[in-house]
Amino acid sequence: MPDAATSDWTVKAADTIDAVVTVVHDKAVVPVTTVARWLVYGLLAAIVGTMALVLTAIAVVRVLDIVTGDGRVWIAHLITGGIFTLAGLFAWSKRSPRE
Repeated sequence: MPDAATSDWTVKAADTIDAVVTVVHDKAVVPVTTVARWLVYGLLAAIVGTMALVLTAIAVVRVLDIVTGDGRVWIAHLITGGIFTLAGLFAWSKRSPRE
């Protein structure tokens, strides 16, 4: 028959180990997991956004090529380039100055 003091000691040791592991998990593993998730989802969003921008530019050029007629693809490229130039100039005007 096991002694009550011996079984109480083992329960306390197990509870202490469980508490230490929980604290280490909460302080180390949870923040790293959160950062890793943000990195993965951010990278995925950047890739999907870039892909959407490229496909939209291709669609705009093709639609403008159809609208302007055969042999006038330069007009579609000029309009699309102008749109991107205006967007770039707008983004350039919103930049913060260097210190």
